[in-house]
Amino acid sequence: MRLTTSFLRGKIYTPIIILCLLAFQSVIAQDKITVTGTVTEDDGNGIPYTTILEKGTSNGTTTSFDGTFSISVSGPQAILVFSMVGYKTQEIVVGSQTSITVELLEENQELEEVVVVGYGTKKREEISAAISSVKSENFVQTPTPDATQLIRGKIAGLNVVTPDANPLATSQISLRGVATLRSGTNPLVLIDGVPGSMNTVSPNDIAQIDVLKDGSAAAIYGTRGTNGVILITTKSGKGAFEPSIEINSYVSTQQIIKKLPIMTASQYREKANEGHPGAIDRGASTDWVDEILQTPFNQTYSVNIKGGNAKTNYIGSFDYTSNEGIVKRSKVDVIYPRLNVVHKMFDDKLRIDASLNGFQREYGIPYNNGVYQNAIIYNPTAPIRNEEGNWTESAREMYENPLALLYETEGENKITNLRMYSALTFTPVKQLSIKLLTSKETTNQFSGYYETKQHRSTTIQGRNGYATRGTSRSQNEMVELTANWNSTIAEKHAVEFLAGYSWIKNNYQSANMINWDFPSDDYTYNSIGLGEALQEGSASQSSYQSADKLVGYFGRLNYNYNGKYYISGSLRYEGSSKFGDEHKWGLFPGVSVAWNISRESFLEDFDKLTYLKLRGGFGITGTVPTDPYMSLNLLNLGGFGYYNGQWVNLLRPATNPNPDLRWEKKEETNVGVDFGFLDDKITGTIDVYRRDTKDLIWDYSVPTPPYLYSTIVANAGSLRSDGLEVALNFVPVSNDNFTWSTNLNYSTNKSVLLSLSNDEFISNGYADQGNTLAPIQQPTHRIQEGERIGNFYGYKSIDIDEDGHWIIEGADGNPKPIIEQSPEDKQVIGNGLPKWYLNWSHSLRYKQFDLGVTMRGAFGFQVLNMPEMNYGVPGALTDNNVFTTAFDNVYGKRPLANDQGPQYVSYFIEDGDYWKIDNVTLGFTPRVESIKWLNNLRIYASVTNLLVITGYDGIDPEVNVQGLTPGLDERYRYPSARTFTLGINLRLNN
Repeated sequence: MRLTTSFLRGKIYTPIIILCLLAFQSVIAQDKITVTGTVTEDDGNGIPYTTILEKGTSNGTTTSFDGTFSISVSGPQAILVFSMVGYKTQEIVVGSQTSITVELLEENQELEEVVVVGYGTKKREEISAAISSVKSENFVQTPTPDATQLIRGKIAGLNVVTPDANPLATSQISLRGVATLRSGTNPLVLIDGVPGSMNTVSPNDIAQIDVLKDGSAAAIYGTRGTNGVILITTKSGKGAFEPSIEINSYVSTQQIIKKLPIMTASQYREKANEGHPGAIDRGASTDWVDEILQTPFNQTYSVNIKGGNAKTNYIGSFDYTSNEGIVKRSKVDVIYPRLNVVHKMFDDKLRIDASLNGFQREYGIPYNNGVYQNAIIYNPTAPIRNEEGNWTESAREMYENPLALLYETEGENKITNLRMYSALTFTPVKQLSIKLLTSKETTNQFSGYYETKQHRSTTIQGRNGYATRGTSRSQNEMVELTANWNSTIAEKHAVEFLAGYSWIKNNYQSANMINWDFPSDDYTYNSIGLGEALQEGSASQSSYQSADKLVGYFGRLNYNYNGKYYISGSLRYEGSSKFGDEHKWGLFPGVSVAWNISRESFLEDFDKLTYLKLRGGFGITGTVPTDPYMSLNLLNLGGFGYYNGQWVNLLRPATNPNPDLRWEKKEETNVGVDFGFLDDKITGTIDVYRRDTKDLIWDYSVPTPPYLYSTIVANAGSLRSDGLEVALNFVPVSNDNFTWSTNLNYSTNKSVLLSLSNDEFISNGYADQGNTLAPIQQPTHRIQEGERIGNFYGYKSIDIDEDGHWIIEGADGNPKPIIEQSPEDKQVIGNGLPKWYLNWSHSLRYKQFDLGVTMRGAFGFQVLNMPEMNYGVPGALTDNNVFTTAFDNVYGKRPLANDQGPQYVSYFIEDGDYWKIDNVTLGFTPRVESIKWLNNLRIYASVTNLLVITGYDGIDPEVNVQGLTPGLDERYRYPSARTFTLGINLRLNN
């Protein structure tokens, strides 16, 4: 077939072609009879949306909201199949019956629930690796720009951090500690099998999120699985159901959680009147923080339309979100359109899935980091504008009028993403399914930015209007072909085999222009060529393109003996264009085993024990760098040479090539236990793991010659992470009127750098990271062999002298004045990575009311309070504001001296331990049985970030935990906020 040939050549065609394959099938007319009835639970209540099929045909229906149904069947010989998730399937011969009442029995939902794994699904009972799953009904109900916060606090070992309330920011994800030094740290995110990110899809479209935590589960994804894998399953139509419309909408507002203790205008003026050095009374009274803040109004409207029969069903959705921030002019608008169609044909042997979705994100200018920082430090006695009506400004660097930064800039950013997905699944026989998945994702971004003639770039720097304009385009294509075969032999032996091929191509390109000195502000960035800097040769232009390919062959074998013993083994052979010629291919095995002890005869008398399973697994994954050309000899223009009678621009190598650059290799061992007691009123899991990353990619110093440059990117060194995860679920009360369930999970992790060298590339055993910025200009962290990742490294302050100057601990352990500091005196003064995480959530239902409470905390870590370090000292009072704490006694003696400038000392390293009441949601579901067209209605209100219990003095101890410089409370961070939400959920039936 031409279509197949094109796929094999790497061409990916739009799923619209697939949609054209939808066809009608004729049904031979027979004498039919009508059967009516009710499907109920054991308590007699009807079960809505139960699927009812006439066996061997496509004839089917579903029960209504009260469990009743009506169906026409071919005759008395017809067999009706009743199925519903969470219940045992039943088959009933119609015979002479025209009215049937069917009682479905519940299955063990914990064990029977479907878990998504690599390239497939399994029942929870069959899982032998460390995999966690959260369904939509258990998501955290909070307004969120990305899907990450839906599972915050729900999965042990997966830590979600939201350092601020910037509507353009996304949450940070940390899964089982640090696995790499130089490469990316985010888990692989797959949306219905297609690579994406946590903000690629609307949170309202997600049905389930599964997390592959250990190496044995992630090994089948090879180099992309080192940081774990997050599998997102979107909502889709399954089986026959009546057309319906779901509407989810909410509005919210925010308030700043905490303001820093900056001096008011009167307090500052008092210091000026006292003659305090640096304090200058400018004659006005301005609360700069209040001037930049606003009360935002956020809104989300989501409409979901679905319907279908046993052969064809569809789901279409449209989601609009408008999020303002608490800082003025920070706002983002996002729309998520989506269409998904599923069709079965040829007696259900061929299933066609086609989806078209994406998003459009629009915002003005990105948040300027200097706005909040300058609102803190700008002189509170300075007027907003001077007598001429212009912004008050100063020529000092990093001291700018925050309102001028807000209002003397114009800009727009538009990001458009289109994802086309199609899958053909062919099942020639019951045991075999063959699936061809193709996808193409294109993201286009436009950005324009302009600083007016009233901006300090003109008033102070003389640029006379400054503009930038840029575009970028990324295109990701994927083809995957898999075959899955399963069989049961002699009733007790279940075997499943998966084989597959994967092809991925990524391409990125961008172009940017910068110009200034414009005749008028009217053009902004839309006529960028008018700037005089272009004619003077001062303007800049740039463009860039990169591409890479990833090809993989993989297989997996699962074996299950009598529901007692499980083994799963996978192997992936993968090649990447990012590495040297001799190291493009890698082999990534994974194996896991499980023993369902609760099915052994010797535990039959333990009636309190519902379930007990031991698990163990080992897997190897890899890591690729973000730059695709590190192994190659890159060329660049630089300098001039005299050739053939004229001066020419020379072409020369830009870097040291490394043809031996190869994968980082992470080996992970995991041992776990799953258990349940008292009819699953108590369930839980415990996992212990060790992760060793070898051949770390790092920058090494090399001699010149023989090398052209003094550094090279190479593989050397190793890293180890050890951890423990515990998840417990309790159902203390469960009856018709009241249900209470609670979840508690705990995790701990320790990541240690074992080595930073090998025989060929030798380091001095450590590397300094981070920067305190001006005026201190020192690194903040050090990674060192034998030490934990995340260590703060600086001077340990132990006292102040009688004049108010710091006294630090010297390298010999003796006190010494700060003025005599030397690099040898620095030491480990804290660590920014929490040792322990604890999450506790509750779900309560009383009749028509429901209440959800989510709490979480992090312990055993420190935070560098950079605002306090820079603005909590009297010496910082140089025509700018400082904190009231700058004049407090230090070590119970006296305030710091006026001439004691900011210093990076341990005094500003604070314990960051915190406990948060993260989300509280109260809902009410009124009875709507009397309204035929309304199937469900729920009204709810929630508060996010309700309460923070901590000893930390800054805004919020929840700060960055990614990379090699965790625990920094940046002085320019966007403030944290508390969010209040009111929402409604509706389901309308045909």
